[in-house]
Formats: sequence, C-alpha cells, structure tokens
Amino acid sequence: MTNDQNLRSLLEAVANGKVTPDIALNSLKNLAYEPVGEFAKIDNHRALRTGFPEVIWGPGKTPEQIAQIIEVMRQRNPVVMATRIEPSVYAVLQSKVRGLQYYELARICAITPETIEPQFPGEIGILSAGTADLPVAEEAAITAELSGFRVQRLWDVGVAGIHRLLSNRHLIESASVLIVVAGMEGALPSVVAGLANCPVIAVPTSIGYGASFGGLAPLLTMLNSCAAGVGVVNIDNGFGAAVLAGQILRTAMKLSEE
Repeated sequence: MTNDQNLRSLLEAVANGKVTPDIALNSLKNLAYEPVGEFAKIDNHRALRTGFPEVIWGPGKTPEQIAQIIEVMRQRNPVVMATRIEPSVYAVLQSKVRGLQYYELARICAITPETIEPQFPGEIGILSAGTADLPVAEEAAITAELSGFRVQRLWDVGVAGIHRLLSNRHLIESASVLIVVAGMEGALPSVVAGLANCPVIAVPTSIGYGASFGGLAPLLTMLNSCAAGVGVVNIDNGFGAAVLAGQILRTAMKLSEE
C-alpha cells in the first residue's frame, strides 16, 4: 500500500464489495509508520507523499539493526536501499539478509527485483571531475537507477583536461538533468552549466588538498557559480542529488500529462 496505484486498487475493491473493511484496515494499519523493535520507525507513507520510499542510512546503526529494518521494509517495497554501507558491514549483512546486493563503489546495499526497467522518461547524466570522486558519483548513479530512472555516466572529465569534457558534449546535450560531481576547486559544474540547456545539480566532494577544507572550497565555488541554472547539494551527497534529479523529471512528467 505504499504506492498510489495499489492504494487506489484497494479502495476500489472496498467500494465494489470485493474486499471487506476489516481486511482493508489490516492492510493500512501500518501505513503511517511501522516500528522495528525499539530503535526504528519506518515511514511507509513517504512514497505516497514524495514518490520515493524511505532509505536506510547505514552509519551509526549496527548490522543487526540494518538487517531487521531491511526485512520489515522488503515486505512493503520492491526496492529497499541502505546507503553508506562499508564492506565490513556488508560482510555481516549478507549472512543475515537473503538476496542482498552490494554496490561496493557506491557503498549501497539493496533488495531489488531481478530487473529494474526505467519508469520515467528522460535521462540523468552524471559527470565526475576525477576518479577519486567516483564513490559519490556512483552513489548518485545507483540511487537514480534503483529509483527507476535512466542514467548515463561520464567519468574523469575535470577542467584540468577540458578536452575530455568537450569531446563528450553529446552527453551534455542529450541529458534531461545533469549531476556534476567534483572536488578540488569544484569548477566543473560551472563549465558544464555554460554548455547545458537543462538543470545542473552540483555535488562537492571532500576530495582535495588541505586548503579544500574537506569539501568546503568546492562547495563555496559551486554556490558562487557564475553560470545560471546550477543548484548545489551538500558535500558528498550523491544520494540527495539523485533524488533531486528524479523529482525534476517526475515534475516534468506530471506537467506533460496535464
């Protein structure tokens, strides 16, 4: 009951007398939230409100807690994600949760169907300035793909070798939304936004020498971009960038249907 179509089907079945009110009530009793032990409350209603289900934040949770949360969430969601899962944590989780997949570079664990087809029109282009930015870029890419969006990757095209970017302008031109991930001085999103005719989501990373202050320098560069149409998320927040890109595409789809 965590998506519009299933909820509508249930209500129509009640209205047609095919499902009793008691059965419907039992299906909906944990819709608002569902407790897991005494340490978590799963927001089952989030997908109905926002279009995206709740995702598990790994740091600060024990593997046992993460495993219990996944087992409860998988009963109501075809895709269950846990982010920032280190290999040592996954090593414990895989013995506790059947069918768990691990995207090591993105540090994401997930329960998924055998295949996930894109559910929405448009394409999210994801660019990384350097190879060291790939964990954040892949977090964005895997999050978007598991959420039902089509993704195109372009790695290691930072401004220190601008010809690498310019020789791939076709990706910039074909994308509906662009996520640009960069550390160091964080100049790449400004360059990309000067070439693109779509929204650009800039993601600063904590990669850089001492004066980058753990990502603060690229964050400020991106916030002060001279190119129009750039939005900025927090340092290393590939997940948040993917959700924002998805919301942009979902909104465009709704507007096209009106």
